[in-house]
Amino acid sequence: MTADADHLVRPAERRLPAWPTIDKSLWLPIAVVLGLIAFFSFATDSFATMRNFTAVSGQAGALLIVCLGGTFVILMGSIDLSVGAIVLFVAAASVQILNNTAIGGAVFFAAAGIGAALGLINGLIYAFGRIPSFVATLGTLSIFSGLALQILQGRAIQFDLPGFEEIAIGQLIPRLPNIALCALVAWAAVVFVARRTRFGRYMYLIGGGETVARTAGVPVRRYKVYAFTLAGLLTGVGAILMVARLGAAGPSIGQELLLNSLAAIVVGGTSLAGGVGGPHRTLIGVLIIAIIDNGLNLMGVTQYSQMIVKGAVVIAAVLVSRERIFSAVVK
Repeated sequence: MTADADHLVRPAERRLPAWPTIDKSLWLPIAVVLGLIAFFSFATDSFATMRNFTAVSGQAGALLIVCLGGTFVILMGSIDLSVGAIVLFVAAASVQILNNTAIGGAVFFAAAGIGAALGLINGLIYAFGRIPSFVATLGTLSIFSGLALQILQGRAIQFDLPGFEEIAIGQLIPRLPNIALCALVAWAAVVFVARRTRFGRYMYLIGGGETVARTAGVPVRRYKVYAFTLAGLLTGVGAILMVARLGAAGPSIGQELLLNSLAAIVVGGTSLAGGVGGPHRTLIGVLIIAIIDNGLNLMGVTQYSQMIVKGAVVIAAVLVSRERIFSAVVK
């Protein structure tokens, strides 16, 4: 890193504590979480129960892991539309590996590696092909989905490894599924990376302005590839945990992840313009989306109506964040 880069990054280091304190911009999403809990607790008797808490935490676990990597991509001002396709491909490939080899539990690492490879492909196309991330990942979404559906041949495939499901649905901590515990550990690690490492600081710097980052000596292309690779790796981890939780990989796995992940990241407070937010906020966004999904399901609301609600939530979150950023600029 050049002397100019040191000059620009070091002040940012002093402004970013290892663990972010609660700021005013977090009060709104936290209030939304509490409001949703109160509303659904009143609307249905089955919401505020320990059994339902276990169900919600299990649903939120995989979504949180997938969102953590995507947060870095959005933080640097890009977008990844292939997240659901990566989950589908990794799930399909992992089940085939499980059923046709003696790899056993090591398939967890294989899934992470496959996800990282797919993320690397996204990053290389985007960074070195000079193609907008929207277009690049829209193309790979179709490619990865097609390959995965060929593997599955249009049908769900169960894995053949007794006890493998325990990595997701087991409970090392009572009432908390292992998938949720893994997600919280991953969240803590990613928040540390975002706040206390060069990679994390560069994500904010690139999102704040690529020109400034390049002037500071930041290897922008390389870090763009790193961000997409990390996103793919975490998506691969989320995919294998979903397979363990569901007991199979089918054509519909990951189908709703694109909308849900983008919704969670944006609702949590990470700006689509880049440079604002971070993975510490994503946890709140995931809670909001998971609670909405669970509460509406318990109320008997149809899937189509739920899509309308989540779409409206995303639009409202973008409008709120836009106003907040505008106010900060005016001040």
